[in-house]
Amino acid sequence: MIKIAYFSAGIIFTGFGLVGIVIPGLPTTIFMIVAAACFFHSSTRMYNWVVGHPLFGESVMRFREGKGMPKKAKYFSISMMWFFISTSVFVFLYAAAPWVKIIIIVCGIIGTSFIIKQPTFIK
Repeated sequence: MIKIAYFSAGIIFTGFGLVGIVIPGLPTTIFMIVAAACFFHSSTRMYNWVVGHPLFGESVMRFREGKGMPKKAKYFSISMMWFFISTSVFVFLYAAAPWVKIIIIVCGIIGTSFIIKQPTFIK
């Protein structure tokens, strides 16, 4: 039963990751990292597909091996994250309750600190 749950979650995260390839602002790599972790516990074949994929496999493997992110990816991730956070808080959620905006900003701070704490991969 647990394998089925991991596999199902892996499929869902793979779907989000694949959609992220074509939709700007939706990340691909983080969803594929989570999918790989799910497949690691449920399906060797799907895990090998994720880590061997020519588009995102190298990034997933670097992360799984603890090698971190390239500096350029860190800058891009943080800048895009804060662009979308700012757009959400100041444009789309302008009239929203202050607590909603605070939660979004706090989540952005947590995400930024997580990215900064990752080892920097130098090519």
